Amino acid sequence: MPSLSAIARRHTELAPGDIAWLQLLQADWQVIADLSFADLVLWLPDREGGGFWAGDQMRPTTGPTAFVDDIVGTFLPLGRRSLVDAAYELGRIAREGDPEWRDDVPVRVEAIPVRHDGRVIAVVSRNTNLLGVRTPSLLEINYLQAASDLANMIAGGLFPSTAQRSDHADSPRVGDGFLRVDAEGRVVYASPNGLSVYRKLGLTGDLTGHRLTDLTRELVPSKKRPDEETLSAVLGGRAHRDTELGSAGGPGDGVSVIARSIPLRPKGEHIGAMILLRDVTDLRRRDRELVTKDATIREIHHRVKNNLQTVAALLRLQARRIGSEEAVSALEEAVRRVGSIAIVHEILSQAVEETVAFDDIADRLARLVTDVGSTTAQVAVRREGSFGVLSSEVATPLAMVVMELMQNAAEHGYADGGTGEIVLRAERHGAVLEVAVEDDGKGLPEGFDIDGATSLGLSIVRTLVESELGGHLTLGHVPDGGTRAGFTLPIE
Repeated sequence: MPSLSAIARRHTELAPGDIAWLQLLQADWQVIADLSFADLVLWLPDREGGGFWAGDQMRPTTGPTAFVDDIVGTFLPLGRRSLVDAAYELGRIAREGDPEWRDDVPVRVEAIPVRHDGRVIAVVSRNTNLLGVRTPSLLEINYLQAASDLANMIAGGLFPSTAQRSDHADSPRVGDGFLRVDAEGRVVYASPNGLSVYRKLGLTGDLTGHRLTDLTRELVPSKKRPDEETLSAVLGGRAHRDTELGSAGGPGDGVSVIARSIPLRPKGEHIGAMILLRDVTDLRRRDRELVTKDATIREIHHRVKNNLQTVAALLRLQARRIGSEEAVSALEEAVRRVGSIAIVHEILSQAVEETVAFDDIADRLARLVTDVGSTTAQVAVRREGSFGVLSSEVATPLAMVVMELMQNAAEHGYADGGTGEIVLRAERHGAVLEVAVEDDGKGLPEGFDIDGATSLGLSIVRTLVESELGGHLTLGHVPDGGTRAGFTLPIE
């Protein structure tokens, strides 16, 4: 489904500022649809003047939909919907007397011009499914009145707000809790859910008639509420913004509430506001649990890294006490393998998520190979390309594989001394990672067969690549001399 900006650029002459205004309207799209009990469709004027394009639509969560199918991206010729034409041309809200019939469903239509910088740039059609319509309750009357005020503000260029948007991903919706306050900040209506939220904060009576800011100061201790300016701006209905507050209680106890204010100025003069409330106590508890779990996981990685370094130190100590050169070599290889795993856990202990930027690990492994590589040759290691971000499940075996391949290249490719270079290549193609280790050493022995190889290091690499990483290892010659070890593995 195409986006609003894509449709606007393709079919209209709307300026970037106009599109940005419509995107601000999109941010409050759901609130308006829920208050209206109606589907909303945003119609954009065609650049040729032949009609309108459906740039976006929103279905209500408070009532039945008037559209069975999505209509975003469809074209509406002039004359097909006279109310949309009238709202755009006359710059005022257009309503009809008789409902339309769509798929055997009666639909009441209202067209609202969207004004920006004194110009009508689009039209919002409000489509109400009339099946099952009954005498509205007090809740529905207040919803519809707020929707009507917002419609007049849209037509007058007073809505949406250009104030800084909230960073709350869990911003309240209409059904979470709805309050209406007058110009003085006194509650004139509270929905049952809105009243329940304040009951959780400690209210024992009714909300109606209370000045919301003063009441909240009585119920919420100062350390659990925002500064006085923010509190008055939001709960007094003077600013289009939100804030979070809570009731008294120890750490992890009490109630957390997000309050969002939308000032109402249907004719330009401030008449009050609607306040949306949401109880986010359970969400905040889960957030704290996640933070605790993340800290615990990082601490575990830190301890694993320390334990692995202790194991490596013990192996080095054991190597010094053994007279057999073959045993010393085996223990040194074990130290390198333990060290490659410890590097992964060290980086994970510093990460917020269970993912790592593997380039850092690869570079540290390369330095390790250079420091403890062949004693008779001077070998440099260079990385080309990027591994990107990988999960810990992939990073640990991959670190061992990369370390083994680079170490084998350093030991066997330059066993006769001299100088050389090992190149570690990494390239991502969508969900596939290609890795290769190339050297310019003496190359593979004559008649070498990977399936018949008995090297412990090569056996470890094949097992990790094929069993742990789901890849396939290949060994071959480099055209200019040397060896290439490569493998491809799937990644998320």
